[in-house]
Amino acid sequence: METETTDLTRRLKKEALRLGFDACGVSRAETLTPESERLRNWLDKGMNGTMRWMENHFLKRTDPRILVPGARSVVSVLQNYYNPIRLSDSPELGRISRYALGDDYHEVMKEKLRGLMSWLQGEVADVNGRVFVDSAPIMDKAWAARAGLGWQGKHTNLINPKIGSWFFIGEMIVDTDLDPDSPVSDMCGSCTRCIDACPTDAIIEPYVVDANRCISYLTIEHRADDIDDDLRTRSGNWIFGCDVCQDVCPWNKFQKPSSEEAYEPRDGILEIPLEDWANQTADEFRESFRKSPVMRTRWEGFSRNVRHALRNSKRKTNPAD
Repeated sequence: METETTDLTRRLKKEALRLGFDACGVSRAETLTPESERLRNWLDKGMNGTMRWMENHFLKRTDPRILVPGARSVVSVLQNYYNPIRLSDSPELGRISRYALGDDYHEVMKEKLRGLMSWLQGEVADVNGRVFVDSAPIMDKAWAARAGLGWQGKHTNLINPKIGSWFFIGEMIVDTDLDPDSPVSDMCGSCTRCIDACPTDAIIEPYVVDANRCISYLTIEHRADDIDDDLRTRSGNWIFGCDVCQDVCPWNKFQKPSSEEAYEPRDGILEIPLEDWANQTADEFRESFRKSPVMRTRWEGFSRNVRHALRNSKRKTNPAD
């Protein structure tokens, strides 16, 4: 016979799907071990680059009960953002990661998570909690993996066996009991396509990415202009983010178009020559990317990326440049 907790968990997941999430899972709120040990080792080796903020609030990152006193459950959700458009391979065009072609996912997902929290508060008296979408020190991929929503692949992205890896992750931490799900097995097997395809060899070994070499880090989080020439050259025409490791992943044969209109590519950012991006003013940048994840890199960072990509493009036709 179904218990009240099991019934509540089942209905919560059903509501999450109704709100527009593609998957929902639950894990018990407890200290992340051995995930915390791997994070500490990664930080100690300086693989976070200039992202010093990742070294802060270590206990909050690894124990949700510090973020939400009395926390009992962590609810993880996935929302697919994949759009089946074919992106040009021309080195003369600037490439932007698929996740940033539409509107900012932070607000889109947070609104839906607030709706899920409101639903839960209507079902359970005096429930307290918080919702998160990259808005707090939370190891979202680790929690999603614990909740049975996939496994972290050799490129460290979460892979869901039904929909691949083109999705965003959000959490809701609450002080009520829900039935936890069981993790799924790692199904990367002997595949090394992501490792072999990485342009900058950022996946230094299976399941370990050195951010210092990652194109996504270099074009988004790294603020300075002092990018190693070899890494800059290998970054090609990427001007915000990078999708190579996901493009080659066999599990993305299960990818499906997103049902979220907000993630559809906005007009005016596809098929744009690098020369045009190079002539863009700060005001034009802000207009083009208003309410877009690309705003994170700011105009100065975006302009730097365009300069580097343009230089790489010219090397294609004039190696001596």
